[in-house]
Amino acid sequence: MSNAAQDALDHRFMARALELAEQGLYSTDPNPRVGCVIVQGEQVVGEGWHMRAGEPHAEVHALRQAGEAARGATAYVTLEPCSHHGRTPPCADALLAAGVGRVVAAMQDPNPQVAGQGLARLAAAGIAVRAGVLEAQARALNPGFIKRMEHGLPFVRVKLAMSLDGRTAMASGESQWITGPDARRAVQRLRARSSVVLSAADTVLTDAARLTVRPGELGLPEPMATLAAGRLPLRVLVDGRLRVPTTAAFFAAGPSLVVCAQAPASPEGYEAVAADTLLLPGANGQVDLPGLLRELARRGANEVLVEAGPRLAGAFAQAGLVDEYRLFVAGLFMGSSARPLLDWPLATMAEAPALKIVQMRAVGDDWQVIAVPAPARPV
Repeated sequence: MSNAAQDALDHRFMARALELAEQGLYSTDPNPRVGCVIVQGEQVVGEGWHMRAGEPHAEVHALRQAGEAARGATAYVTLEPCSHHGRTPPCADALLAAGVGRVVAAMQDPNPQVAGQGLARLAAAGIAVRAGVLEAQARALNPGFIKRMEHGLPFVRVKLAMSLDGRTAMASGESQWITGPDARRAVQRLRARSSVVLSAADTVLTDAARLTVRPGELGLPEPMATLAAGRLPLRVLVDGRLRVPTTAAFFAAGPSLVVCAQAPASPEGYEAVAADTLLLPGANGQVDLPGLLRELARRGANEVLVEAGPRLAGAFAQAGLVDEYRLFVAGLFMGSSARPLLDWPLATMAEAPALKIVQMRAVGDDWQVIAVPAPARPV
């Protein structure tokens, strides 16, 4: 087979492996989403994807389906096979035991415990290896896992709903509902894929926000729907001065984490509503947001979804902590007295932070804009 033909096959089967990996979008946390395809000649003999942390990895599922047909076959994996004992045995060893002849990985595992060792073990055993096939797509599937492994921080996604004139709530704080049901369903999916859903006291007090995932609104096929319902994100309330009473709807929705800048006078009140507290004082009596992100990463958080008003969203933006903005734009005006998108005073155009818009699409009657921080534009 020519190199060009082999390259075309590698891309074709890796694309299928990525489709499989995406089925774990809502359930693998804190592990990465991984898919695997076993191919004998040009025929798929086994497929698998990682479903939940602690359960078999994608390679194991695919090898079980392939059986004896895996001997001499090519394994396509969206992430380098692991080489260490975690909650499951090393996948590199499983591939060796199955007698595969070739392994193609989309990318090297950023986990320092693996970081090339899985592929090196396979190559040392005489198995042909290749890495870097559809790597950009593989990285896009696991932005939080990669960032946590490489930088010790989670991937931070800020969700904002706004009118066409860039307003997020009326002057009174009223904001339900700016966007329609399709946009709200999209937000439910953002919550479901996240490790942490985070908000501030203002939002919880004004909107009676609960920050829950409602599985019935996700609109997912099986088995994704069942898996998503079984893994709920950690709900985090940033409440520097402990203004939210434990009788709030937020606390009635289940276990949570309250992050404060001063120690609670009555910690037993939070214990009674299954809320942990974390003391992280920062400057000016505010919560230390970089410290919070480091702590969440230490706890295994890959993706953090910030759903907050202009003050906290603006604080994350000003501190340079945002990796991605998800803006849901509704076809209405809310007027000049309504609240702005971000609390971020800027005096000149030179100070205006540049964003790169990577996607715009209709979501029902609204629009979703995905933007990421970009280098400053030349003046």
